[in-house]
Amino acid sequence: MNPSDAKDRDLRGDLGWVRRFRSLVARNIDPLCRVVENELGKPPFETLTAEIIPLLTACRWTEHHAPRLLAPKRIRGGGLFQIGQSHQRHRVPMGDVAIIATWNYPIQLLGVQLVHGLAAGNRVWVKPSERSPDSQGALLELAGEAGMGDERLRVAPASREAGQSLLASRTFDHVIFTGSTEVGRTIARDLAGRLTPSTLELSGSDSALVLADADPDLAARSIAFATRLNAGQTCMAPRRVIVDEAILDRFLGSLRRALSEERATTTPQPDELERSRTAAHAAVESGGRWISSDPNRAPFVVLTSDAESPLFLGHHFGPALAVVPARGRTELLAWHDLAPRRLATAVFTRDAGAARRDAPRLGSSVVTINDCVIPTGHPGVSIGGTGESGWGVSRGEAGLLAMTRPVCVSRTSRFVRTPTKEPGERVQRSLARWTRRLYG
Repeated sequence: MNPSDAKDRDLRGDLGWVRRFRSLVARNIDPLCRVVENELGKPPFETLTAEIIPLLTACRWTEHHAPRLLAPKRIRGGGLFQIGQSHQRHRVPMGDVAIIATWNYPIQLLGVQLVHGLAAGNRVWVKPSERSPDSQGALLELAGEAGMGDERLRVAPASREAGQSLLASRTFDHVIFTGSTEVGRTIARDLAGRLTPSTLELSGSDSALVLADADPDLAARSIAFATRLNAGQTCMAPRRVIVDEAILDRFLGSLRRALSEERATTTPQPDELERSRTAAHAAVESGGRWISSDPNRAPFVVLTSDAESPLFLGHHFGPALAVVPARGRTELLAWHDLAPRRLATAVFTRDAGAARRDAPRLGSSVVTINDCVIPTGHPGVSIGGTGESGWGVSRGEAGLLAMTRPVCVSRTSRFVRTPTKEPGERVQRSLARWTRRLYG
């Protein structure tokens, strides 16, 4: 029996396409780096290391693990009334999936979502970002060259209006949106009327927690790298650093040194740069103190204790950082709890065991210990927002499975007969006695 319904019978994953796509991306590294640099001002080395290599790694991970993850699985552990039955869980494609793409990592984020959607067997519609039409257009051209035709992959115009039109023009089985919380709310309202499920990977605004026993140099270098990576336009990068005041001075000294090192980085989007600058200056006007050497040059770093400031709350998507002193672990966690949007929380401490125990209460889908951002590039790691950072998961094992729906198929042996009449009192008492022995 084929577990797919009639709509899905022509849909199946194509790992051969994933291999061909991976090969084409690897052979076109230089052209992809050039188009991203021309469009977004991202240095080629940053595009290679933060976008192309993670995408290639995700392709190979999918080739190796998708057959196991998507294969039918036997469901074990049935009870008394499952004697003579066998059960399997099948994974079938969602069907028609729309991807509303984002611009800040135009190759990596769209690429992984595209690979998972197609590897799981779906038909995929892509609306490229209006800020990165050339970069994502080049990636989608490679997808077509790898053998994915219009019957499985279709591309909408790269405009904001096209995204609205796409969602209004047809009913999808699943929608993936990566972008701001404000736009995510609008999409969620539109989809709710049709009961369309979605994955909303919205704005991250997370914390880096630097405990009293942390290595301040390690923490400063890692946080400075994350703040400057992609000009701060990274959802998993911290927007605030909460530091135990016992090591605050040493951390600030190390952070200043790390930020003073010259390195090529992405040119921020003008509106995001201005929003970051405005948030930092507002924090200083409300009592904060500049940590960065030049208040008019990114990244903008301010020491502040104003939990209401836009800088602390992370109402920016660019190279700006709030540093908050805290007295001990309890106060440090209380500061963290004040921020509503979380994707990836970083914890710096020498006690990794305690950090692992604290991880579930931090409210993020990813917790990194003694590092920022880089561990989230592991192809098996999934990202999922909570609260104002959205819902659903993308990437990794859970992200691939999210592109499917489970169908449970059971078979009953022909030797098992369903009773046609109620058993007598003696049989009922015997059944109750055996039930108590089994489950009591």
